[in-house]
Amino acid sequence: MIPEGRTDMLQFRAEPIPDVGIGLVGLGVRGTEAAARLPQVPGCHLAAVCDVNPRLAELARSSIGVKVYTGEDGYKAICEDPDVDLIYVCTDWYHHVPIALCAMENGKHAAIEVPSAHTLQECWNLIDTSERTRRHCTILENCCYDSFELTALEMARRGVFGQLIHAEGSYHHNLEERWGRTTMRWRLKLNRDCRGDLYPTHGIGPVCQALGIHRGDRLKTLVSMDTAPFNGPRYLKANMGEECADFKNGDQTMTMIRTEMGRTILLQHDVMTPRPYDRGYKLVGTEGYAAKYPVFQVCLGNSDPERVYAGDELNSLLSDYRSPILTPEIEEMASRVGGHDGMDFLMDYRLIYCLNHGLPLDMDVYDLAEWCCISELSRMSLEAGSTPVDVPDFTRGAWQRLHGFSYAL
Repeated sequence: MIPEGRTDMLQFRAEPIPDVGIGLVGLGVRGTEAAARLPQVPGCHLAAVCDVNPRLAELARSSIGVKVYTGEDGYKAICEDPDVDLIYVCTDWYHHVPIALCAMENGKHAAIEVPSAHTLQECWNLIDTSERTRRHCTILENCCYDSFELTALEMARRGVFGQLIHAEGSYHHNLEERWGRTTMRWRLKLNRDCRGDLYPTHGIGPVCQALGIHRGDRLKTLVSMDTAPFNGPRYLKANMGEECADFKNGDQTMTMIRTEMGRTILLQHDVMTPRPYDRGYKLVGTEGYAAKYPVFQVCLGNSDPERVYAGDELNSLLSDYRSPILTPEIEEMASRVGGHDGMDFLMDYRLIYCLNHGLPLDMDVYDLAEWCCISELSRMSLEAGSTPVDVPDFTRGAWQRLHGFSYAL
């Protein structure tokens, strides 16, 4: 139960902020990209930036011309800055949660790069703080704004697939050429030291929206299975001269999830093999099917059950189900500003638009928790011999009062 005197954050509306002052924390690759992108989003401005590295902070001062904070406690100072309304967290994964908690404690909304949390305790800490402070805490999951996922979501919302009964999502991404970079070695170490699906949100985020998770359904149980770690130890020996007999993460991790309403999700993680990039997005309904990988494909229940929409015919079908958030003007801006084919811009635009108008965010703190908790729960299942593990009800029962995902407009 939600603590006495507190209410949940489902469909929470904060006071409108006509011009959102953003405090950007972390000036690595993602932070630098965000610093270039955010000033082009209507309704906001970059008020301040922060990085633990003084050189990066000073570079930002000279190139962007905003206030900068640096040092180990720099994030605390930017969270206290009265000109900042939103703390946008782009640091390494280990510092996401403490910075977001500090932001909310200082009256700021928080937006956190993925994965936003790693443990159940971190998920609960973010939820409890968001509920208590009445500040938004959102996950910066850009794959929810891919054009195909947006269209398939709209088709699902309109009942084109009938009742959705199964969905799939993945993160297949061969990172071997990147492991040697200084900025990526910490991620290789994470795979060396930890077991489970370490990067679940790209795969599970879009399918959870389509299934209406915590909006009439919830994740209930999961079970994970993995291969042995073949390529991780091989890479360490070949490129770093290290023997590693205790490399933890398998090359391939598969997680099966069952929802409260009896639907299923297959989630996969693989960053070690030569398999091409693939987010595995698939929706299966009683009357239809949609998939983005390995090819765009839609099948609908009609007089010809073998009919597969593809090519020009598919494009014509998809054009009938444009997402309500994709106006021609916004599509043009996303194409021009870019960021993962415009996904990053759309993600930022929707966040700022909702804060400008005092609307519920597309992704709330419960989405963050449900998508991120897969990392620890998959590890728990694997370490128990692929035993089923219960998924916490992060909304404490409140999911039953909503009925499907919808954009606040």
